[in-house]
Amino acid sequence: MSALDVLLRIAGKDNFQLDPDIDTGYILRQCWKYGWMMVRGKAFSFGYEKIAKNVFVGKNVKAIEKKHLTIGQKTKLQDGVYIDALSREGVSIGDSVVIGRNTRIECTGGLQSIGKGVRIGNRTTFGNDCMFGAAGGIEIGDDVVAGQFIRFHSENHNYNDLTKLIREQGVLHKGIKIGNNCWIGAGAVFLDGAELGDGCVVGANSVITKKFPDNVVIAGIPAKIVKERGSMNDTR
Repeated sequence: MSALDVLLRIAGKDNFQLDPDIDTGYILRQCWKYGWMMVRGKAFSFGYEKIAKNVFVGKNVKAIEKKHLTIGQKTKLQDGVYIDALSREGVSIGDSVVIGRNTRIECTGGLQSIGKGVRIGNRTTFGNDCMFGAAGGIEIGDDVVAGQFIRFHSENHNYNDLTKLIREQGVLHKGIKIGNNCWIGAGAVFLDGAELGDGCVVGANSVITKKFPDNVVIAGIPAKIVKERGSMNDTR
């Protein structure tokens, strides 16, 4: 077994086949990168029993209120990730999860009431520059594949009283839920109360405002069902 095979296994990529066109220099740079991520992971988890000892942590990763943070085995926090874990239920990130570069997880928007928190299942991956506004709670299942610039906003402002400023009318929280085995296109926005069943596909730049059943393809602003998975029938 080569040194690269060992590193890939440590990183949770058993039986991973490299593209034959990848040259040795690129491989060595990746080995160097992930080696340092392992070292940072040891420091990141030190003193926190709920954070696995074999997490991979990129450069300039910051987490506050780590006592509310749980991270599973072989999870990767890429460069620039920011986590504010202050919340009633905490931030729980499963095994073999990837959180992309410059992603922010923020559970509490103000000091009057702390937020609910975030749960991300096993083997779920998010691209770079995603935003989790988790005051109302965000639940994401296992094996979700999500692109870049995805945003979750689990809070809505009250605004019906014309005699008061909107900022003085308080907020509502319904929460956001994503099922297992979903594919979320880049730029999608999930608003408070949005829910996806298992096996859903979300078109890029869609705005999801309501609940959807299992195994549907949705797209648009606001998002609607365009077809069912396994069916060639387009409902548009």
